[in-house]
Amino acid sequence: MSTRLLISTGCMLLLVGCDRAAPPESAPPAAPTETAAAPWFTDVTKDSGIDFVWNSGQSGDYLLPEIIGGGVALLDMDDDGDLDVYLVQGGDLVPSLNASEGNGHVNRLYRNEGGLVFTDITESSGTGDSGYGQGVATGDYDGDGDTDIYITNVGPNTMLRNEGNGVFTDASISSGTNHPGWGTSCAFADFDHDGDLDLYVTNYIGWSHETELDCSLMSTGRDYCSPRNYDAPARDVLYENLGDGRFADATKKSGIDASMGNGLGVICADFNDDGSMDIFVANDGNRDLLWSNNGNGTFHDIGLLSGCALDDEGRAKAGMGVTANDIDDDGDMDLLVCNLAGESDSLFRNEGDHFIDITSASELKTTTRPFTRFGIGWIDFDNDGHLDLYEANGRVLRPATFDGDDPYAQENLLLRGDPDGTFTEVRPRGGVTSAISRTSRAAAFGDLDNDGGMDVIIVNRDAPITMLHNTMEDRGNWIGIRAMGPHGDDAIGAVISAEIPGRTLTRPVLTGYSYLAANDPRIHLGLGAGSSLNKVRIRWPDGTTESFGSLPGGSVHLLRQGSGH
Repeated sequence: MSTRLLISTGCMLLLVGCDRAAPPESAPPAAPTETAAAPWFTDVTKDSGIDFVWNSGQSGDYLLPEIIGGGVALLDMDDDGDLDVYLVQGGDLVPSLNASEGNGHVNRLYRNEGGLVFTDITESSGTGDSGYGQGVATGDYDGDGDTDIYITNVGPNTMLRNEGNGVFTDASISSGTNHPGWGTSCAFADFDHDGDLDLYVTNYIGWSHETELDCSLMSTGRDYCSPRNYDAPARDVLYENLGDGRFADATKKSGIDASMGNGLGVICADFNDDGSMDIFVANDGNRDLLWSNNGNGTFHDIGLLSGCALDDEGRAKAGMGVTANDIDDDGDMDLLVCNLAGESDSLFRNEGDHFIDITSASELKTTTRPFTRFGIGWIDFDNDGHLDLYEANGRVLRPATFDGDDPYAQENLLLRGDPDGTFTEVRPRGGVTSAISRTSRAAAFGDLDNDGGMDVIIVNRDAPITMLHNTMEDRGNWIGIRAMGPHGDDAIGAVISAEIPGRTLTRPVLTGYSYLAANDPRIHLGLGAGSSLNKVRIRWPDGTTESFGSLPGGSVHLLRQGSGH
């Protein structure tokens, strides 16, 4: 029998989960908005060859995993220079928990044929995992020069090893990474400086079908519970790469076991510029974590001490998606966390040894507050040299009134990054002719057709994915950099500094950001009216640095470790 809890009065009772009771959706105070202009994106989903719907398996029982969504990865799985697409599927939740019954819905791999056309090669590639899928990470964990895929599920996770011939092998058991919990976002990084990629996996809650709850509100009736209702925070997992295709569970050894939470988002970056990869975890309803790397693959949480665990009013928010980049040209990684409707984004400016919440100063507080945001990315879509912001939105509770057939649907947001550090909402909303209003979750970012414009793929709950092609008029010039390690792998964890007139742009090489997503590993830099980079410096994951001379714009440059000076 399922455990049942009736929450009939919403936030009139001080119960866990009140952060999800009837979030306010009235218009916020006026925020900067552009006058409607030509759209930045064109929806090319219909002609792309990708026919994929993330199936929540909603059964009327309001099982919590149904509202979380599925992931997407952009990766060059066949090393032909363009991005292929891997989509993580949900399906029938209860059968997926019983391996003997099977799910009937599988993940899909689409090969990029050029011209924004994709072919489904799931069957021939062996990538059709049938777990109830959540997130995905990409990286070359075995050092053979091919990008591998890791998938989190509600239930045992899956590692797919790329054999280099268009075929993947299920290495979940042999690699030791088939954790049986409820995994969400995940990311590869070298935490212990031994030259191979370790793996961090966020876990959401201790949940089972048998312990599901009933949650209701006076205004709307039964709906999905908050994770706080379950009072079952989960412990994340850190896997140490042993260098022979196997991983060891280093959660306790690394110190990660010191805290638990309701993890949804994760990003690995060097936040204190000491040469070691740190870990930021966005928790849903409890304080966020910043695991500071001690330099040897062990960690201690400095989230509270550094000022990024809570918002500027001292509150833990419903952390979901997360991204990091240098938005103020000072050479360190700033941090953005998105949250629930009624809670704004939290933008933390990195001051070197601590963070300052500048959400209000950036003008994100009023713009983002009415929406429930999930997939996010700081991307220079217009190639003016300043990072813009895309946010994929969708509710987790039904409002009392709504338009259309999907009560959880919301419009997505596009905000232009301005030189003064503020963000202005782009109109038409979301940068498209007709605003997208779906229950959007994961968003992945990359240049799908190698034309110098960054594109977006969005996974929607119980609706087709959305592929947005960047067709903005009057984009600036651009340059791409693919930083490659000694084994032909993407140098995840490298930091690139590039000089343009009057500025130095600093960008991290990472794929694991946004929400349940893996992104283009190449660095994309907008040059505005410029035509080249004056100088490029790369700090490689092993701590060595190299400089490269002037690079012309208009193409992607492959920079291999050891080829600079």
